[in-house]
Amino acid sequence: MILWWVLLCWNLFVFATYALDKVRAKKGWRRTPERTLLWIAALGGGAGACLGIYWVRHKTKKPRFAWGVPAMLALQVIALGWGWSRGWW
Repeated sequence: MILWWVLLCWNLFVFATYALDKVRAKKGWRRTPERTLLWIAALGGGAGACLGIYWVRHKTKKPRFAWGVPAMLALQVIALGWGWSRGWW
């Protein structure tokens, strides 16, 4: 059960990071590097990143984000399903 809460909190953090970066982009302020945005998505934050990309409309024109982040999310869901079927969580 703890894993699900950790994933929820992490994905909320990732979403907030994407949304904050969008605000910073509009104001011309210092931005979060793309590499960081991709890494936090890859480390279990695929759902939060997808929400940030499509709900906040941030980085939708960049293929690494428009295609890569949903692919990461799909792999994360498959991994969670596989672990669930094995009784790991």
